[in-house]
Amino acid sequence: MKSVKYILAGIFFGIVMTKSEAVSWYRIQEMFRFQSFHMYGIIGTAVVLGTISVWLIKKWKLKDTDGMPVVFKDKEQSYSRHIIGGIIFGLGWALTGACPGPMFVNLGYGYLVIAIVIVGALGGTYLYGVLKNKLPH
Repeated sequence: MKSVKYILAGIFFGIVMTKSEAVSWYRIQEMFRFQSFHMYGIIGTAVVLGTISVWLIKKWKLKDTDGMPVVFKDKEQSYSRHIIGGIIFGLGWALTGACPGPMFVNLGYGYLVIAIVIVGALGGTYLYGVLKNKLPH
């Protein structure tokens, strides 16, 4: 039964991403060229909703789907790894025109060339897992 909830959530996510044009390569390129506010509005809305959601989770002490309490780690003092990771993520996003969510939405939409990007993203994630213990954290 849990799988059905996740599949329905994924379908809903795909519809929202498609209808908002967040999966559009042209919209993403407009954002990186500072030609349109469209994507910044979507990202800003996500940040506001995420902030409100975290506040509500903390206030009401909500539990996850397994009944375990949701725990948030304290903020870290070092931001250099976040900046480096953000730069790598942003370069990949700008070069491919897709971030992780829209990659799979585009594949479902029938843009098969995005499979190359997905293979690269999965390969990079796997490589990070292999090298994680050797990298500075």
